Amino acid sequence: MTRDRLPQRNAFWTLSLSLLLALLLLQTTTIPQRINFWLYDALITTTPLAADPNVAIVAIDEHSLDQLGRWPWPRRRHAELVRQLTAAGADAVVFDVLFPEPSADDLALADALRNHGRVVLPVHLSPPAEDDPIAEHLPTSRLAGAAAALGHAHVELDTDGLARGLYLYHGLGRSLWPSLALAAAQLQGQGPGPEPGDAGNAAPYVNVRAQFVAVPLAGGAGTFPTYSYADVLSQPPQPGLFQGKTVFVGATASGFGDILPTPFSSLARPMPGVEYHANSYSALTQDAMIHPVTELVPNLLCLLVLVGVALTLPRLRPAQTVAFTIALTAMLVGLFALFLLGPRLWLPVANSLLVPILAFPVWSARRLAMTNRFLNRQLDELGHSPQLSLSEPATRHPATLLDQLKALLAPDGWYLAHAESAETLNAHNLDASQRPPLTAPGQWVHTNNQSWVRLVRGDQAFDLGLKLPENLGRGASQRYLRRLTLDPNYTPKPIAGPKENISARIERVRQATERMNTMQQFIRESFERMPDGVIVTDELGVIVFANGHIEEWFHEPRPSLDGLPLARLLQGHDPRDNPPWQETVSETLTQRQSRTVDLRVHGRDFLIHFAPFEIDDTAQNSIIANISDISELREQQRQHREAIDFISHDVRSPLVSQLALIEQLKRNPSEIQPEQLDQLGRLARRSYQLAEEFVQLARAEQLSETRFYECEFLAIVENARDSVSEQAFDKGIRLALQGSEDLWLNGNPELLERAVINLLTNAVQYSPANSVVTIQVFEAGHQACLTVSDEGCGIAPDELPHLFDRYRRQKSSELSGNRGAGLGLSFVHVVVEKHRGQIEVQSSVGHGSTFTIRLPVANPLPHGP
Repeated sequence: MTRDRLPQRNAFWTLSLSLLLALLLLQTTTIPQRINFWLYDALITTTPLAADPNVAIVAIDEHSLDQLGRWPWPRRRHAELVRQLTAAGADAVVFDVLFPEPSADDLALADALRNHGRVVLPVHLSPPAEDDPIAEHLPTSRLAGAAAALGHAHVELDTDGLARGLYLYHGLGRSLWPSLALAAAQLQGQGPGPEPGDAGNAAPYVNVRAQFVAVPLAGGAGTFPTYSYADVLSQPPQPGLFQGKTVFVGATASGFGDILPTPFSSLARPMPGVEYHANSYSALTQDAMIHPVTELVPNLLCLLVLVGVALTLPRLRPAQTVAFTIALTAMLVGLFALFLLGPRLWLPVANSLLVPILAFPVWSARRLAMTNRFLNRQLDELGHSPQLSLSEPATRHPATLLDQLKALLAPDGWYLAHAESAETLNAHNLDASQRPPLTAPGQWVHTNNQSWVRLVRGDQAFDLGLKLPENLGRGASQRYLRRLTLDPNYTPKPIAGPKENISARIERVRQATERMNTMQQFIRESFERMPDGVIVTDELGVIVFANGHIEEWFHEPRPSLDGLPLARLLQGHDPRDNPPWQETVSETLTQRQSRTVDLRVHGRDFLIHFAPFEIDDTAQNSIIANISDISELREQQRQHREAIDFISHDVRSPLVSQLALIEQLKRNPSEIQPEQLDQLGRLARRSYQLAEEFVQLARAEQLSETRFYECEFLAIVENARDSVSEQAFDKGIRLALQGSEDLWLNGNPELLERAVINLLTNAVQYSPANSVVTIQVFEAGHQACLTVSDEGCGIAPDELPHLFDRYRRQKSSELSGNRGAGLGLSFVHVVVEKHRGQIEVQSSVGHGSTFTIRLPVANPLPHGP
């Protein structure tokens, strides 16, 4: 079924035999013949043959009958006509008028015929009576001897009643008469003679016809110049009117019945027989008669087309099948036109045309049958495939539901009982006396830390209660319970189905498609929601799928990732030579071995795991690459190393000094000086300060929003100012607080106060004595803002980018003797980030520094009068 093609096994014989049988059945009808006639008529009428200018018609029309009297006319009038035409210089005269019986005027007519010398008279073959055999009706012997030639006047009508051709030779037994047109053409030395064997050894009474030709008409009735018989007799013809022309004389009046329907007009405006013979003569003189090919040629063409169609269609897709059918039909029509207009051969192509026309529905039916069988097998397989479906909590038994809620929420107590009988099924640290009124089934009722619901299952009702732990997650748990659908009357929104009636098989296809779409959507969303980036390649290491993390981390739009070699993507973002990415990807595919490699993209650390896998249906070796963001882990490792260095150096150094001083005092306890005790105290305070800063930073890093609650920012700043006031008083520094507006925000006030204390402590430490530290608290754009400005020595520009790095000390601080661990400002930065805020610093050497904190403001709640 690859690429919409069906299996070709037995397709040739199935299709060819089906087409052959259909063609044989159609041969019993007139459909093929009608198609051939239609094609011929369409082409002949759109490309009519030019009329021979040397052909004219003298018509026995209604006017002539009115002027000369009723038919038949005396033959002396025909003699007079011949003499008029002889005088006018007519080259030949062809009568389409029968003279089978003797008349008193035969001598005069015979003299006129001999005098002209090129007059053709007709022969008619018909049975004398209804039950008599066919016989020849010749002109009288006197007239026949005087005529230059005799010709039969018969025109063939096809099965649809239209005249398209005639036999050039027609007669009884071995006596074959040329047609009137051929007899006239032979007087001019043109036209074919009888072929050997046309008459053969036929008996004298056998009707023999030979050399059928189709006549390409010059147009409908009235195409050739026509003159009234009476007008030609009444006055001499104009000079040059009949000079050198072949004149056909015959009846055109409707009363004679000598009319023929043609492709140009059918029965609407039939053509008189005399004009049809004039058309035949015109075609003969131009060598434009159309000859039918032998029956073997169209049969061979039909067989060739049938074999070609039977071999080609099974190899094509449905859309190509339509194009092939149209192209082949057009080619056959073009071949028909080429033969008809070129070598003047009538090639019947109806059977050949019917082959592709029939092949399309026959093969489509075959294709549908095979597709139907294939779909049935696939539907059976899909029906047994695993389905991704989630049972509704509203259908679960209350005991099962309680066990699952206990595993999920870990309540401190629970209660389950029949609502009517109050029979307790399961209870712990909760009883019926604490149950609130429950009315609506499936709706939770929350009272403090208790949540209750009534469950209806069939004709039974149950009461279920949970006692949730008293912590910050209780509210989230109760909101989650409220979202659960436990009402048994709840029905999911129905999927809109087709409005018309469909078969059971199509319904199965729809259901299977929905299951597949659900599974595909689940897989697609799973890949998108995975915490890791996922890349899938083909057997050449070209990316065919990448989830959203790859697009985000590599800063590459999804369309540009599709079709990009994986090695090129990695080399472009993290170039390396030993080993190159190309080698890693190649070995994963060729050796089918997993690889795990470090990756760094846009300043972030990743771990990429290459895993080969094989698709069973295609046997293609591909790669699925899992990319994990380990930036935070690497940062933790770095912090861990820095912490070890900090403990081993900064914390260890004052402790070693304390131990050395203590050992010195132990050796001379009687000589302890106050200076030594002061030094020991300073070392102990430094150790305590370092440990405190380290602990506070660790607490800030572990801070989450579950430990946030509503607090007032101005009060936090005031508490921090009071904590630093003694230190500021010792240096004569004034702490000027500006701000009187209460600003409420969601946060951890303890860590926020500690962060402000660190800023104020730094400002006091680095400010000169008797200076001012300005503290401003205000609201700007839904943000609570704090600025701390000092009049100290400022910060060098090259140190500003690293101001909040851990364990980073300013050179000016070290030189001035204000030694710290380098954790104070890092702590402030972490606390502000945890509160989704921002911290900025502006400083210039010799002019002091200004630190600004911006925190989002919460919607304030009423706090009393």
